[in-house]
Amino acid sequence: MKQWERPFGRSKPETVKGEVKIVEDRCKGCGFCVEYCPCDVLELSDKFNKKGYHPPYAEKLEECTACKLCEMICPDFAIFVIEKEEEID
Repeated sequence: MKQWERPFGRSKPETVKGEVKIVEDRCKGCGFCVEYCPCDVLELSDKFNKKGYHPPYAEKLEECTACKLCEMICPDFAIFVIEKEEEID
C-alpha cells in the first residue's frame, strides 16, 4: 500500500489576499461595504470627504480575501479590490 503525502496528489490551495482601494471623494457614506464585508475588513472613518460624508477605511487589511463583495455592492463605484501577487522565494 502506497502512503500519500498529500490527499489526491494535490496541495492545499492558498487563500487569495486582496488590497482594498477606496476613492474617498466618490463615497456617500452609505456603509453597505462595511455592513456586508464577510471578513469585517472595513470600518467607517471619523474624517469627512469633500461631500461631507464619512468614507470607509481598511481596518484589517491583512484579512481581506479578495471576494470583491464590497466592490460589487458599492452604488458609487468608490471602492475596488486588487488581488495581491504571491511572493516567490
